[in-house]
Amino acid sequence: MRLCFASNNSHKLDEIRLLLPASVQLLSLADIGCHEELPETQPTLEGNARQKAQYVFDNYGVACFADDTGLEVAALGGAPGVYSARYAGPEREAAANVAKLLRELATQPDRRACFRTVIALVQADGRVHEFSGAVDGVIATLPMGQSGFGYDPVFVPTEGDGRTFAEVTLAEKNLLSHRARATEGLVRFLQAAAIE
Repeated sequence: MRLCFASNNSHKLDEIRLLLPASVQLLSLADIGCHEELPETQPTLEGNARQKAQYVFDNYGVACFADDTGLEVAALGGAPGVYSARYAGPEREAAANVAKLLRELATQPDRRACFRTVIALVQADGRVHEFSGAVDGVIATLPMGQSGFGYDPVFVPTEGDGRTFAEVTLAEKNLLSHRARATEGLVRFLQAAAIE
């Protein structure tokens, strides 16, 4: 089965590649010749995931899935949420996003947060399905670790051992991450569809 993942983020591609069964040939946007910026103008994670996957399907004619992920911080009323990638500005600079988050939480005793991912799949016949995953945690006071990307250096999952997502291996992260949990739903669906 050939399936495009609508992302140019090499870190996300690596994570997803490890989670999908060998029967799925994962294509990147570059593999299908898509080099433009995908639209991401919806007010929700669900809307953005669906918009990106639908764009690729409509314009390139391939079965496709897309994800959108948000970090939802309790003390900030759920922000940055759908704006996580552009929290500090349109440049989508991870270090600037993390720095802004830490500034805004500097005097906050409540550092609870949730990472949430929504995956939208557009099948070859045009049907759309959604899968979601979440992981609870807290925001560290300082960035720690060299792995991962985005907010990983400051996100400490509740179910973990006190290390940030940037301090664990990719295999360890995939045991409990939001993206892994959403992808598990996608994989179960693909496996069931292959059996039918």
